[in-house]
Amino acid sequence: MSLGDHLRELRRRVLIAAVALVVGAIAGWYLYDPVYQHLTQPLLDIARQRGDEKTIALNFAGLTAAFSQRVSIAIFVGVIISSPVWLYQLWAFVVPGLTRKEKRISLAFIAAIVPLFLAGCWFAYQTLPKAVQILISFTPQGAVNYPEAALYFSFVTRFILVFGLAFLMPVFLVALNVAHVLPAATMRRTWRPAILIIFVFAAVATPTPDPFTMFLLAIPLAVLYFAALGIATVLDRRRAADKPEWADLPDDEASTL
Repeated sequence: MSLGDHLRELRRRVLIAAVALVVGAIAGWYLYDPVYQHLTQPLLDIARQRGDEKTIALNFAGLTAAFSQRVSIAIFVGVIISSPVWLYQLWAFVVPGLTRKEKRISLAFIAAIVPLFLAGCWFAYQTLPKAVQILISFTPQGAVNYPEAALYFSFVTRFILVFGLAFLMPVFLVALNVAHVLPAATMRRTWRPAILIIFVFAAVATPTPDPFTMFLLAIPLAVLYFAALGIATVLDRRRAADKPEWADLPDDEASTL
């Protein structure tokens, strides 16, 4: 494909993903009330534990704050609902550059990408109450904590999406292996630096200062890294078994053929 064809293909894929996002956001607009209730539940639980529900509450600053926040949450829900579509469009844009065999293998990536992304979002949602509890715990006794709604939901949505995107790491590692860029031997040799990078990333991605939340993200990512290593090892062994004996012979040396 020429550069112009690539750009037109990219425009088409982005347009399809954008339409899916808009449709998902419309659904998110009508799902605002239950989503709002679930995302703010950690604050309500902490307030009940303190025995005074008036000491912790969200603050909507300004007349348009509530409307703007509803739009933001609708877009957040739209991103999650439309994730099968925009993740597929990302894959479909790369497929023309793959061989027929690699296209068949890449279908397995789509079967793994969406569940992993949703699993990461779900895992973050389960971790969210602990993260909020730790951050609120720094509020002194007798003081009130009225976080601005926009900042609170920005923290919550980014927290969930970061977990979801982080869980896609093994898919990209296996994709690099299929593209002959990242052999399993390299992944096996550099697993210690990789684990260190995972923990550093988890420390930066999780906003709480405690190690508990960091480990909740780092440990699943470490497990997923070794799962990707296992898959890459199997793929490398299959390629080695299918490789003819004369493939590595010098050009001036006669083969058994």
